[in-house]
Amino acid sequence: MAKIEPSIKSALTQYATAHRGIISYSQLTQYQNRFNLSDLELEAALLEVAAEFATPPISQFYVGAIAWDDKSHQAFLGANLEFSHQALSLVVHAEQAAINNAWLNGAIEISKMTINAAPCGFCRQFMNELNTAKKLEILLPTGKTSLCDLLPTSFGPDDLGNSEKLFSQTHHLAEDKALPELISAALYHHYLSAYCPYTHNQSAVEIKLDSGECFYGRYAENAAYNPSLSPLQSALSQLAMSGKVLSEVNVAGITLLEKQGFANQLQVSLAVLQAYNAEHLLTHIEIE
Repeated sequence: MAKIEPSIKSALTQYATAHRGIISYSQLTQYQNRFNLSDLELEAALLEVAAEFATPPISQFYVGAIAWDDKSHQAFLGANLEFSHQALSLVVHAEQAAINNAWLNGAIEISKMTINAAPCGFCRQFMNELNTAKKLEILLPTGKTSLCDLLPTSFGPDDLGNSEKLFSQTHHLAEDKALPELISAALYHHYLSAYCPYTHNQSAVEIKLDSGECFYGRYAENAAYNPSLSPLQSALSQLAMSGKVLSEVNVAGITLLEKQGFANQLQVSLAVLQAYNAEHLLTHIEIE
């Protein structure tokens, strides 16, 4: 794939960083007209920009992905995120990051995915949890394919009797109640919006910086279990998509909120934070 012009890359990267990797179709049209790009050239440029947000200290392999939502008319970038000296199973793949970015930030569905390399089996399984899995298009540098073609005889939510899907899940409604001081309304919203049909552990994370800026993540489970995305991984991916790294920002605190009696995210959260020597920043709260 040909490299994009530095001026194009700089403009797109600056915009993507300021907007946490979220770009409206109308904004993309403006860039396309400004730089006289074809659809394929625009996608190639976005993939290269998305990969700029990758943090791969283990693999040194920079991967970018784009999740497209034709209903909300937005594109959501994602990049792989790895944690030094921690189990490889804790990494966030670029496809996960893009889908997570869309899920947390108002997307209605994932209409198609653009990736700068063929997705691994882990990511194919993660995408299979989507409510659009059966019709999902996958756009690669080598051409267009579909998730069904990449994942024949698949195993998914229906095989476990789960009628919910990621992006069409039933939200966990709760009565209005006074929340403990450390639980913000935004964190509670993400807690209620978690996708946890298998363990039923509603859980979410808030990363609050000294500046007051906050980043959120929530639990996204998978029928094959291992591709599930923890709330802390989800939040750290959002931090990365703003061009920030946990070890390079001043953190006021990190709050993990879980459902009492179903909690299962504390130890994996501590393991991830060990990569940044930041375990002491975590506050763990369980609520009914």
